[in-house]
Amino acid sequence: MYESLKQLDSVRIHFDQAGINTINIVLALIMFGVALGISTKTFKEIFIKPKSIIVGLCLQWFALPAVTFLLITILRDYITFNVAMGMILVASCPGGNISNFMSSYAKANTELSVSMTAIATILATFITPINFSLWGGLYHHFVMSNALVDVPTLSIGFWPMFKQVLILLGIPIICGMLFSYYFKKISKKMIKPFQILSLIFFIALVFIAFKNNYAIFVKYLFIIFFLVLIHNLLAMSTGYLGAAAFKLPKKDRRTLCIEVGIQNSGLGLVLLFNPAIFPQENMGGMLIITAWWGIWHIISGLTISTIFRHNRHKKMIA
Repeated sequence: MYESLKQLDSVRIHFDQAGINTINIVLALIMFGVALGISTKTFKEIFIKPKSIIVGLCLQWFALPAVTFLLITILRDYITFNVAMGMILVASCPGGNISNFMSSYAKANTELSVSMTAIATILATFITPINFSLWGGLYHHFVMSNALVDVPTLSIGFWPMFKQVLILLGIPIICGMLFSYYFKKISKKMIKPFQILSLIFFIALVFIAFKNNYAIFVKYLFIIFFLVLIHNLLAMSTGYLGAAAFKLPKKDRRTLCIEVGIQNSGLGLVLLFNPAIFPQENMGGMLIITAWWGIWHIISGLTISTIFRHNRHKKMIA
């Protein structure tokens, strides 16, 4: 499996500056749309019922990267360094806003879901670069000190990623929150179109990532499928079992299962497309892990949401 993934790493990302600028602008607009749904009520919930949100953020920002690090060290002899970095990158991203719909469909705690997504996205400006630099650096040191796999030259810097995430997330979110505060009625009408835009945008990103290297990606997709399956299952389990360990209500457990299992891999793809952060060659492993995560977590999220909804319906009938 290692040799197969090594061939995948050699895939180049083909993007010119105009394409990168377009992607950055669209993602910034999507984050602006996410911020339209963030109100002062969201932050009041933290002080009124802080336990579930604090536990959720700890599971999202600390437990998931730690579990991911443990997983890639266990699989160290079977995966390449760049594939491992792709898994860390996904784990370092905030939750995806599609989780709000899934929590609502699952009859979970939608208010907690919205609050989690909003706060995690705001904190991502700082925590995404910190987590990627920290856990990526630890894994880099681990494989170097043990001479386990071929390690490419990859600078895992905090500041270049921080600057990019600040531009893509921080500024649009602040603008979106201000717009929502001063233009409440217009903001409510804009939320749904922006949600549709975010889904279209992600599909377009995946298509762009695959189009120039379609044959290679299809050839190794079965390996990536199982890696992402295991990783996503661990993410959802971390959310649910972590919530259960802190004795949160069942609605909140279902919510955190979805929140921790649904990652904003669109942000991960945009960061990968930026040559100031990542070299645009030998990134195939990171690229396909991040892209397939974005597809798979929609499937797994809808599946677990349906299971939660069905189980709740059965209990109500009983």
